[in-house]
Amino acid sequence: MSKTATLEIDGKKHEFPLIVGTENEVAIDIKTLRAVTGGVTTIDPGYKNTGACESAITFLNGEEGILRYRGYSIEELAEKADFLEVAYLLIFGELPTQEQLDKFNADIKEQSVVDDDIKKIIDAFPKSAHPMGVLSSLTSALTAFNPSSVNVDSEEEMYKTVCKIMGKFPVLVAWTMRKKNGLPLNYGDSSLGYVENILKMMFSKPNEDYKQNEILVNALDKLLILHADHEQNCSTSTVRIVGSAHTGLFASISSGISALWGPLHGGANQAVLEMLEAIKEDGGDTKKFMAKAKDKEDPFRLMGFGHRVYKNFDPRAKIIKVAADEVLADLGVEDPVLDIAKGLASEALSDEYFVKRKLYPNVDFYSGIIYRSMGIPVEMFTVMFALGRLPGWIAQWKEMRARKEPIGRPRQIYIGENLRDFKTIEKR
Repeated sequence: MSKTATLEIDGKKHEFPLIVGTENEVAIDIKTLRAVTGGVTTIDPGYKNTGACESAITFLNGEEGILRYRGYSIEELAEKADFLEVAYLLIFGELPTQEQLDKFNADIKEQSVVDDDIKKIIDAFPKSAHPMGVLSSLTSALTAFNPSSVNVDSEEEMYKTVCKIMGKFPVLVAWTMRKKNGLPLNYGDSSLGYVENILKMMFSKPNEDYKQNEILVNALDKLLILHADHEQNCSTSTVRIVGSAHTGLFASISSGISALWGPLHGGANQAVLEMLEAIKEDGGDTKKFMAKAKDKEDPFRLMGFGHRVYKNFDPRAKIIKVAADEVLADLGVEDPVLDIAKGLASEALSDEYFVKRKLYPNVDFYSGIIYRSMGIPVEMFTVMFALGRLPGWIAQWKEMRARKEPIGRPRQIYIGENLRDFKTIEKR
């Protein structure tokens, strides 16, 4: 393969180097394009064909349904590792030794107390506030209680900052849900593991002992692992571009939460449940809505099927379907909405229209089912997504700062008016 690409503009040829990744992905390096062509740029709405960075964190091949963190397959990590191990892997580059994992866990617990004044900020929100807006605000507010900037060249300072956000973020998640449910704000139990503690903080009640359910712990652990990173998606790219201005980690993650909030991104699992509720209200006829989904003239969209990146199957969905089946069997939930979900999934997997187009249930479909079964409000689904994505955002921010990437500054093609004379107000 040639090591350069040639671009011809108005009969003039310009050569640009090719970059080849470790998985043989090929990119044209056009950072000198404007300089050598006298101002020519590219346009790529949605950046579908534009690489914004080189990264060693996550490899994703949507055509073949491959997802790997730092070279490890998502299937093996979900089976053999826990969420804290995966978080360490993503952030620091290697799976931890037992000593490193124990220290990481202990240091996170040490940082899991949130300044009590944060409660005053939560109190200012009405119960009707969307949890994602609350979480974004609280995460940004952490900056006020940790005002010193981080020396990104210091491993010790970076490690302490990582432990701070890993320790405090689950507290903010739990408080966000408890505020919505009218429960007192609490702290976890330092004797519990990371995921066990999250569940206790979210669901414990002041008038009864909390009992841990290992099947729910396992399901949540897997969900968090599956959501931990996903290459340069909307929220991750947002974290990197905000951080490229040397914005601090907490504020950069707050921006990622805001990006994740959108229904085309992290809000997809909430959209799935809202769709299922709408089908139930209409009478629950799944065949009717499968027909509507196949009708090009019908505006109805079947949420939770297919994926923008995965053109074959979502490897995360295969893993979490097993956990979803275990949760439903263990809890014995009787819920017409979940019955509709199971009916849609069964029909889609056997319907020629969907099979031919590879429109299989994705991770958002199954995660919504699990969260509903666990008793998590639908408005909290995207918050749970953010909880899983936290280590990925940290890893991406840390990598971007360590590589000393330049401030993000996309170009544009101006399509507005040419120079015009100003008219005084009486002549307009």
